[in-house]
Amino acid sequence: MIETSDLAAAAAAATVPHIKLNDGNAIPQIGLGVLRIDDEGVVPVVESALAAGYRHIDGAAGYNNEAGVGRALAATGFNTGDQRKSLWLTTKLRDSEQGYDSALKAFDNSLKLLQVDYVDMYMIHWPTPFNWRSGDTWKAFAKLREDGRVRTLGVCNFLPEHLERLHEETGEWPAVDQIELHPTWQQRDVVAFCQEHGIAVEAYSPMARGADLNAGDGTIARIAAAHNVTPAQVILRWHIENGTIIIPKSVHAERQKQNLDVFGFALSLEEHKAIDALDGPQRAGHDPMTFTYA
Repeated sequence: MIETSDLAAAAAAATVPHIKLNDGNAIPQIGLGVLRIDDEGVVPVVESALAAGYRHIDGAAGYNNEAGVGRALAATGFNTGDQRKSLWLTTKLRDSEQGYDSALKAFDNSLKLLQVDYVDMYMIHWPTPFNWRSGDTWKAFAKLREDGRVRTLGVCNFLPEHLERLHEETGEWPAVDQIELHPTWQQRDVVAFCQEHGIAVEAYSPMARGADLNAGDGTIARIAAAHNVTPAQVILRWHIENGTIIIPKSVHAERQKQNLDVFGFALSLEEHKAIDALDGPQRAGHDPMTFTYA
C-alpha cells in the first residue's frame, strides 16, 4: 500500500521543473543545501527533505557532513536502485585537494562517505586564482565522467575570467556555475556571461541567509501579502522565474515544504521588476578572488 505521505512527496517532486544542461543532463531546479549542518544533524534534515519531495541534494566535502548525508541516503533507500536514479546528488572538491591525483583520491573518499556508486555533479568549490589548479583538476573530473562515476561537471564561484581560463586550458565550459545570488547581489555580469556560453546558473544563499527577506523597505513583504505567501516564497519564485537553479537551506521540515511550494503563484511583471531593482553593491559571502574554502 502506498502511503499518503509518499503520494504527497511524489506530487511535490513532480512540480519542480528540470533545467536542461549543456551536457544533455537535466537538474531539478530546486535542491536542498546542507552548508553549516554538522554530520549528525544533517541526517534528519536530508531525510525530511526527501520525504517532502526534494530530489536534489547539494553537498560538499568542505561541509564535513558527507558521511551524514550518506547515512540519510542509505536509511531512506536513495543510495541505490530506482530511488537513486530519481535523485540528483552534488558534491564539491575541497580547495586543498585540487590537482589531478589529489582530486581523484578525494573523490574516492567522497563516494565512500556518501555510500553511492556515482554522483550526479562534481564541482570545483572555489577558483583560487592565487593558486590556480583548476585546469589539472578539471582533467581529473573529466576522467571521472568518462569512467561513469560523475555525470555532470560544474564549478562554484567562478567569475568570467576564471571560466575563460578554464575553457582555454580544457576546451570545455562547465555545465553549471554555482554563485552567490540573491535580490541584493544579482551578479548580472556573471549571469550574462554564463547565459552567453550555455552555462546554467545556480544560486546559493538565494535569500542572502535571510537578510533579503526585509530588503527594499518592505518590498518583498508587500508582494508576499498580495499573494498570501511568505517573503521567502516570493524570493524563491523570483529565482525560479529567472531560470536559476536554487538550493535553499532549511533544517525545519515545514520550511522545507514551503521552499518547495512556489509553483502555485506567479509574480506580475511589475513585482518582478521591483525585486530586480533591489540589486546592490554588497555580497553576503566571500570574494572569489581571495577566498579558499577547506
